[in-house]
Amino acid sequence: MSDITTAGAVASGGAKKISRINEVVIRIAGNSQDGIQAIGGFLARLAGRSEQEVMTFMTIPSTISGGPSIFQVRIGSGEVLTAGDDADVLLCFYQHSYEGHINSLKKKGIVLYDADHVTPKPEWQSDYHHVGIPISSLTVEAIGGTAKDKGKNIYALGLIAKMFDLNVPKLEKLLGERFTGKDPSILNNALAAFHAGYANSPGNVVETFQITDSQKKGVHQVVMNGNEAIAYGLIAAGVRFGAAYPITPWTDIMEILRRELPKYGGSFIQCEDEIASVSMALGASFAGRVAVTGSSGPGIALKTEAIGWAVMAEMPLVVINVQRGGPSTGMPTNIEQSDLNIAINGGHGDSPRVVLAPANVEDCFYMAIEAVNIARRYSTPVFFLTDQGIATRIEAFPQPDLEKVCQDITPDFTPVATHKPYDLAAKDGVTQHVKPGTRILDGKYPIATGLEHDEYGHPSGSPKVHMLQNAKRRKKLQALGATLPLPKLYGPSEGHVLLVGWGSTEGPIREAVDRFRAAGDSVSAIHLRHVNPLPNGLENIFSGFHHILVVEMNDEGLYGYGQLGAVLRARYTDAKIQGVNKTDGLTWKVKEIVELVKAKARK
Repeated sequence: MSDITTAGAVASGGAKKISRINEVVIRIAGNSQDGIQAIGGFLARLAGRSEQEVMTFMTIPSTISGGPSIFQVRIGSGEVLTAGDDADVLLCFYQHSYEGHINSLKKKGIVLYDADHVTPKPEWQSDYHHVGIPISSLTVEAIGGTAKDKGKNIYALGLIAKMFDLNVPKLEKLLGERFTGKDPSILNNALAAFHAGYANSPGNVVETFQITDSQKKGVHQVVMNGNEAIAYGLIAAGVRFGAAYPITPWTDIMEILRRELPKYGGSFIQCEDEIASVSMALGASFAGRVAVTGSSGPGIALKTEAIGWAVMAEMPLVVINVQRGGPSTGMPTNIEQSDLNIAINGGHGDSPRVVLAPANVEDCFYMAIEAVNIARRYSTPVFFLTDQGIATRIEAFPQPDLEKVCQDITPDFTPVATHKPYDLAAKDGVTQHVKPGTRILDGKYPIATGLEHDEYGHPSGSPKVHMLQNAKRRKKLQALGATLPLPKLYGPSEGHVLLVGWGSTEGPIREAVDRFRAAGDSVSAIHLRHVNPLPNGLENIFSGFHHILVVEMNDEGLYGYGQLGAVLRARYTDAKIQGVNKTDGLTWKVKEIVELVKAKARK
């Protein structure tokens, strides 16, 4: 946002100057107890309701007592692919917030700080435009001494609303929605704090900024984070039962499903542990309707044995894994993509399963439906991999046509003449279970077991049967792979470097490609949403490039490439596939990708 550095300019006649800007990146830094996420959430949802593009990023402490936290929001009238490398505005509540995040601010950017708690450093005065306002004390003055400084986040929201000429009626409506069902005094205090902040001229920043009209004018958008999109996607897909145990950062999905499923005749059960929850979900799937369970890395590890049963019994199941830093309890509130190995290969024996990885919040909604349909069609567990970043970040996307996407997967109990759920003669190895209670006219009723079995499910120790059933379980995933679309190339089909990503890395990778190409470098990208099985034909794309660099947030491993890099090297035996990796628990910055790719491509 280049125009923001002109803060302080005054138009002729002494009137405040209004600068039109295409986008802005605002970083809010304080403590998690201060409602940092609430401010960012209000700004993001306002942007979505104003037909603008938006993306957010947040960090929260993993301790119950709370601690330093940030929320960054990028709002623009054009395409927004990341939350931004550097901020235009830093709103900070404490000295540690100021000193810890000043380097995230663009030179000549605006520091809006709480003068009650922050003392600016003289050495930074010339690099950044400092605006001090006693936010805490003015909040107390606005809503009464008994409230102390509770509500200073809403006061600060008013300051930002004034600075960027935001839509006050829409913000008031958002505040009303946030405090619906609470004591009316809470909403009244919030509105008082907001209007007090809005009425306070932001010190020596006399300029007002306005974000230009959106390129998506007339598009009705929904605004949500990745966890919300997954939950509502599952409901639209027809899921009516789930079971799980709480764990960060999966828990929000569980809580939404607990609240919403009963409205559609379903239920979600919080079980006593991870093993009970996956087993209960499998029982529901066996009963005739695809169920869901979910967790993060530690919980997925506990579910692994039961998921092996699902592979052997060929039982449909959707397993949501919202990844976080590992191993063990690791970094519960940080971002990592280090669960790909356990998703593809976790468990003993040969246990093939499907792995999907949405790239953005909109994908979370639609690919949740796809996960359910694949589980049903191929009678297999489907892993759905997101991460803490995409789980908590807020985006806006066109409202889905619910009449088209919502589906009814109520069990069909129509009698059948005969049924072999593990029929070795089935085309492509794909068979499905009839629903328990369905009449089978020849009287031969199958069973489901974790033991190797014949075509009716009866236990068998035959070497031949084991080989044939292993092949059957493998072939149906190969059949799925043959139906998957190739990812679209971002950039030309030939060049020096091809960047390959998966999951939440799509936006930074695409912005990195834009920077490279603007500088005259021959760089393109693809993004894999179907990770196991891979779509056929990727080798044809790879052949057009000298370097294949896989950008992911996990360790480079013993041999210099990460988990997806290892999968691709094993599949294509191509030594030009190398890794671009990091494990700092933060989302990729575009400049980080650019620097690392330059270093790798020179080798």
